[in-house]
Order: sequence, then structure tokens, then C-alpha cells
Amino acid sequence: MSRVGVMREEEKEKSMEIQREEMEEVRDYSEEVKRIPPWTKQITVRGIVASVLIGIIYSVIVTKLNLTTGLVPNLNVSAALLAYVFIQSWTKILKKANFVYTPFTRQENTIIQTCAVACYSIAVGGGFGSYLLGLNKKTYEQAGVDTEGNTPGSHKEPSLDWMIGFLFVVSFVGLLALVPLRKIMIIDYKLAYPSGTATAVLINGFHTPKGDKMAKKQVKGFMKVFSMSFLWSFFQWFYSGGDQCGFAQFPTFGLKAWKQSFYFDFSMTYVGAGMICSHLVNLSLLLGAVLSWGIMWPLIGERKGSWFPATLPQSSMKSLSGYKVFISIALILGDGLYNFVRTLFFTGRSIYVSLKTRRPESSAAADNKNQPLDELQRNEIFIRESIPLWLACIGYMVFSLISIIDIPLMFPALKWYYVLVAYILAPALSFCNAYGAGLTDLNMAYNYGKVALFVLAALSGKENGVVAGLIGCGLIKSIVSISSDLMHDFKTSHLTLTSPRSMLLSQAIGTAIGCVVAPLTFFLFYKAFPVGDPNGDYKAPYAIVYRNMAILGVEGFSALPNHCLQLCYGFFAFAIIANLVRDITPERFGKWVPLPMAMAVPFLNNASFAIDMCVGSLIVYVWHKLNSKKASLMVPAVASGLICGDGLWILPSALLALVKVKPPICMAFTVGQT
Repeated sequence: MSRVGVMREEEKEKSMEIQREEMEEVRDYSEEVKRIPPWTKQITVRGIVASVLIGIIYSVIVTKLNLTTGLVPNLNVSAALLAYVFIQSWTKILKKANFVYTPFTRQENTIIQTCAVACYSIAVGGGFGSYLLGLNKKTYEQAGVDTEGNTPGSHKEPSLDWMIGFLFVVSFVGLLALVPLRKIMIIDYKLAYPSGTATAVLINGFHTPKGDKMAKKQVKGFMKVFSMSFLWSFFQWFYSGGDQCGFAQFPTFGLKAWKQSFYFDFSMTYVGAGMICSHLVNLSLLLGAVLSWGIMWPLIGERKGSWFPATLPQSSMKSLSGYKVFISIALILGDGLYNFVRTLFFTGRSIYVSLKTRRPESSAAADNKNQPLDELQRNEIFIRESIPLWLACIGYMVFSLISIIDIPLMFPALKWYYVLVAYILAPALSFCNAYGAGLTDLNMAYNYGKVALFVLAALSGKENGVVAGLIGCGLIKSIVSISSDLMHDFKTSHLTLTSPRSMLLSQAIGTAIGCVVAPLTFFLFYKAFPVGDPNGDYKAPYAIVYRNMAILGVEGFSALPNHCLQLCYGFFAFAIIANLVRDITPERFGKWVPLPMAMAVPFLNNASFAIDMCVGSLIVYVWHKLNSKKASLMVPAVASGLICGDGLWILPSALLALVKVKPPICMAFTVGQT
């Protein structure tokens, strides 16, 4: 037989093998459909326990990220992996002990992931590093007690009772805002929701024979890296017994660079986060660090006595800190405004095209017949497990009424009629955000919150403006963000054949748990570490940013230090131009344009965490060059292990700090003698 004939035979065999695999997948899928448990049995006791444990671990991790950099990567895929690790480990223990156990299904995996994400999402978006912390006295003093808009008494110290109450009041409204539109957005418009889809693909992959083998490799890699990360954090603790001590202050590039915060601080959390974030995000962070700490702050610092009084402390908003805060605000607002308008434009255009090209019911029915069997089955299950419209509407009105009554009692500065208007507008805002997130995977809730912040701060006047703006920001942000997150979860449920009813209930359970866990986690940090200290590890940079945004809304540009307005104009314009260039230039050029929002983060923090993130990016890049297939499989597991191991050590270290146990050794670095 000729060589060509042999090659054709091999191609034919490969084609037949692919067809056999596809037929096996279809058969397995059909069997899976038959074995789907009813929605009441998809939520299990072991699942809730696993969700609580994962929610607590990730609440600690994201609280640390919120209070240090304010940059939190998407951890949905990591949560799904950890859910698989927990339940598979539990079932193995029961199997070895000869106990009868319920099989672990993809539906239960989805429910655990949803509940855990809903739990730690409260720690992410609950305002503990931004609008709620911006109310405390320390942030009030940092903003300048002599500032006109920063009126005396416009602060409220964090307390478990009012924080838990506030979260319970505002968090549940968002769960019901878009429930009636779930079929339109998931089935009719076929929105992608990339994060929800990626999570579903991972979960579906776990629960197949081939996926089980890959999952075992991921679990083994996760456990190995998790242990190493935890032990490394434990080891580092012994050498951090004082200010600027330990490996976290290692002058990697020399003492001169160290003074400008350019060093690798051996933080496994940020290395893992860098492995999850895209290369563009990490390089944008590094560019922002070089531009701010490498060039701008040293130059502006030399203008002391000219641009700002030399007698002012560095933490004053009329001193160097003012330039750091307001220039970063300009970048954030420029980027946010551009993406806000861009998302609204594409959302409106997409809806218009969908309505214009909508075909008659008969044509749609014919199109349904041409759909693949698995797609029809997914749609049938998703529609069959309906959530009553009356339940969503009545629930939304009841929760809104509770908020309209309670929030003005908690915060008299925010009048009840502002809350009423917010809840009337919230469903429309939530739809725009959720539709945009379905197209782009961008959750623009913070930008909606910032718009509310400026509007309410300006309308409420100097006496009430700061508090009204901060709380109104949190109100809008919570509704808009939670409703968008729920649509991501509905997309996951659609692809994993999980009941929307069980998804909504698990989201509600996770939200309720998060409303308690998130404040407790925050207070663990608040009592154990100097949160909000500009020179400490937990700077909480966005607390001062949000408070100054509110002051800016009240005062206008008079709140800015000398020459800061011109710099703000420049960076605001840069943010818009950078986004515009990325959108209008060919992709091969546009993909290298830095992200202004990411660039703004190191302006307020320091350069070290940007270096950590770039180390994570470098690891991923080299790994893909050496073995791309293995890297694609193992990067999420390794990154999760690094983040979780380092994050878990925070719990014992915080408890040791609370009982006044200090590390025994201080490892510091000084200039060598010549």
C-alpha cells in the first residue's frame, strides 16, 4: 500500500474514532438527563457545609485583597474546583469506611459553587474596603478635617450590628430584580456570559470519565501547592517581628528601589492572582507602578514647599497623598465613563437588532426543531423549572419597602425618597448591566454606583452629601452587581442542567451566609491589623478614594490640591483615549494598549504587588511555552493552591495578633558598610 493510502486509512480511523467519542458523549449526556435529581434534592446538607467552608476561606482571601490593593480576580472557576475537591474527598472517606453515600453530581457541584460565590461576593462588593470603610473616623481624618465638604460628624465607626443589618437589607433585592427576564437573556438572546460558561465547562468536564482523570491531576496539584503555600507563609511569619521586617520587605532590586516600593515581597496570593489575571492586566499594573512610584511621586515630592506646604503631613489631601488619590480617581472615572457609555451603546444596539430581526413564532419553532438535542433538553429543563413571576415581583416590592424604611433610620443623611427612586430605577440599571456582562463579561456595577455617589452627594448638600453619597453608592452597586452575578449563575445552571429554582435558593442561602461571614471576616482584620494606615500593609486605598469622590461631588474642584486639576484632566483624557485606541485599532495593535483601570491601582498602593502579579504572569507564559497542554490544565489549580494556602494562613496569624503573640525575629536590611 502506498504512503498516501496509509495516511488516508489513518485519517479515516481518526475520523471514526472522533465520531465514536461524539456518540458516546451524546449517549452519556442522555443518560445524565435521565438521572437528574429533582430540584429539592440538588441542595444537600454536605453541599451547604462545603459552601460555608469555601465561602469563609474565600471571604478571608478577598478581604485581604480588598484591604491591600482593592484588585480581586474572578475566583468562580477556583470555587468550582475547590467544591469538587471537598466533596470528592468526603465521598472517598465514606467509601473507605464502608458507609453508603449519595453520588456527587454536576448539579450539586454547581449548587456548591453558586452558594460559595454568593457568600464571598458579599466580602468583595460589600464595601468593606471602599464605601462602608470610607465612613470610619480614620478615613474622615485622612480626607482632611479642615476640608469644607468633609463636615464634622460625617463618619460612622464600623460595627457588626449595623453592617450586618445594612447588608441584609440591601443584598436580597438584587436577587429578584431580573428573575422574570432569565429566559429572555439566556435562551432568547443567547447571551454568552463568559464567566458562567467557563464555570459550566469546568464542572461538566469534571463529571465525565475523561474529566474525572483530569480532575484528579488538578486536585493532586492543588493540594501539593496549597500545602507549600501555607507552610511558606507560616515560615515567613517568624521573621516579621517589627515594622518593615521579613521576606515581605526583601530589597530584590536594591535598597534605593526598595524605598520606592520596587521589590518582590514573596506574596503567594498575588503571584496566584497574577496567574489568573491576563498578561495585559499585569503589564498595565507594572506600567502604572513605574509611572507613579518610579517617576511622578518622586518628582511631585520635590515640589514640596512650592506646590503644597512643606509643613503638611504626607497623609494630608493637600499634600502628596492628594495627588495620589485624585489622579487615580481621574483614571478610574475616565475608564469607567468610557466603558459605561460603550456598554450602553452596544447593549442598546444589540437589543435593537434583536427586536428588528425577531422572526414569527412559527419560524422560531422551526428553528427550535433544527437545534441539537442537548440544546433542546437544556432549554426544556431551564423553562420547566420556572420561578413564579408573582413571587419575584412581590419579593422585590417587600424587600424594597424594608429598605426604604430601614436605610433612612440607619443613615438619616440618605432621605427615604432617594431610596425609593433608586429602587424604581434599579431594574432598568440591572438589566443594562446584566446584558452588558453577557456580551463582554464586564460587571459595571461599580460605575453605576459611582454615578449614584456623585448625584446623591451633590443633591444632598454639604451637611449630608458625603454619607448620602457613600450609602447611595452601596445601595445601587449591590442591586446591580448581585442581579448580574445571578445571570452568570443562571447561565451555568442552563449548561449543567441544574434547576433555576435550586440556583436561586442556593444564591439566597449563600447571600444570607455572606451577610454574616463577610462582616466577621472584616472585623478579624480590623481588630488584628492597622486597617487604613497609609504606611501599613492594609492601606484600604479605596476607602479614601470613595470618600474623596463624595467630597468632590459636594465641593466640586475646590477640593483638589494645587496643579492637581491639570494632572487629573490629563489622566482622565488618557483613560478615554487609551480605551478608544484599543477599540478602533486592529486587534494585533489594540491588545497591547494598557488598561487605565489597572494602571490606577498601584497609584494608591505600591509597586511591589504589581511585581508579584507579573511574576505570576511570567510563570504562566513560560509554562505555556514549555508545555501548553499541561499549563492549560494545571494553571487554575496551581493558582488556586497558591491563593488558598497563603489566604488560609491569615486566619491563624490574625488570631495570634489578637492574643498579642508577635513573631520572634525581625529580619531587616540596611546599607552595607564600606
